Amino acid sequence: MDSSRLLFAFGITLFAGLATGIGGLIAFFAKRTKTTFLAFSLGFSAGVMIFISFTEILTEAGQMMQLSYDHDTAAWLTFFSFIAGIGLSAAIDKILPSEGNPHELKRVEQMHPELRDPDKPECQGRRMQRRSGRGIRDRKLMRLGVFTAVAIGIHNFPEGIATFMSAMSDVAVGISIALAIAIHNIPEGIAVSVPVYYATGSRRKALTWSILSGFSEPIGALAGYFILTLFKTDVSLGYVFAMVAGIMVYISFDELLPAAHKYGKHHVAIYGLVSGMIVIGLSLILLG
Repeated sequence: MDSSRLLFAFGITLFAGLATGIGGLIAFFAKRTKTTFLAFSLGFSAGVMIFISFTEILTEAGQMMQLSYDHDTAAWLTFFSFIAGIGLSAAIDKILPSEGNPHELKRVEQMHPELRDPDKPECQGRRMQRRSGRGIRDRKLMRLGVFTAVAIGIHNFPEGIATFMSAMSDVAVGISIALAIAIHNIPEGIAVSVPVYYATGSRRKALTWSILSGFSEPIGALAGYFILTLFKTDVSLGYVFAMVAGIMVYISFDELLPAAHKYGKHHVAIYGLVSGMIVIGLSLILLG
């Protein structure tokens, strides 16, 4: 196994995971933040991941399967492995309550209306209450923030596997996936940092929790490394890559596109989706 490729795969997975910290920083300036660009970026990420899943990763999985099986058997096994990847992501979603599920993201202003006008007396009162360390509501906010961080950590684990495996397979594909994952981790960082910040008044604590929530992705990369170590045959990697494609498609349709719609108008998300497919398609042709 190429050590330089291994370090590269771990590095970009770490980068993608820690993008939750960017969301944590953005949350501090939520009132001034325009979300149209974020909506376009989320749609763009979905376009990249969907295109790569079907044209690169799933195709490669099928080719690996055909080295050990006839065409029809390989096609069926690739298909079922793809569905298994979708099922794995859906199962993780199912066990996470909607309160802390990163797929149930809301705009920052919806999560905390006081962000619309923090100078109102009642908002100032909340800040005084927060500084004193008292109040059931603040404890609930802190609990929500921590719970969301844990939920996002669980949810991001298979994404770490997907990013790592993609990077080990192809550098260009790995970079594209890492950037797409990083963009979609930004609103997840917001979801963690906002309740923690409003519960404690500490930017440091809010940022720390948002960063910690992304560390499960490099842990997922470690799991991907062990998968490559234990299952070195082409057919085993075929199963894994097909599942990775399923995970990425599920993330795109269940999280990225709905989040893009929440942060912007319908057409903004669609323009981003199409742009992502065009850009990654052209880059794969020109660089491939």
